[in-house]
Amino acid sequence: MTTTRAIRLASLVTAINVLVASGFSIAAIIRPQYLVPAESVPTQASLLLAMYAAARTIPLASFALWAIYKQATPPLLILGALAGTVQLLDSGIGLFEHDLGKCAGPLLIAVLQFYVVYLVRKSVRITLQTARG
Repeated sequence: MTTTRAIRLASLVTAINVLVASGFSIAAIIRPQYLVPAESVPTQASLLLAMYAAARTIPLASFALWAIYKQATPPLLILGALAGTVQLLDSGIGLFEHDLGKCAGPLLIAVLQFYVVYLVRKSVRITLQTARG
């Protein structure tokens, strides 16, 4: 895979990843009943936790989208790896809750995110070696 294609794919996956994560945290603030279990009642505490989640995901999304827009590969790799790590930890929360959907979805996104970061690193490394050699 060429470096350009790898970067485009990583940009797409990273953008989807951070936008989905931000969307969930914003939805948890605006309409928490869509995210909490049916038997749960949204409380002031759940709103506070949703705001904490948004305070982390929105800046990550902003910086990742900036790196994509500027076509800045090193920041894209760092922020993509960070976004993948966040999804991996979210998968652990789903596992803790014994909720297959909350475990499998983030795990799939994390694996895909780490894979595209790997592809970019690999293609950049090959490009650099070819340019030197």
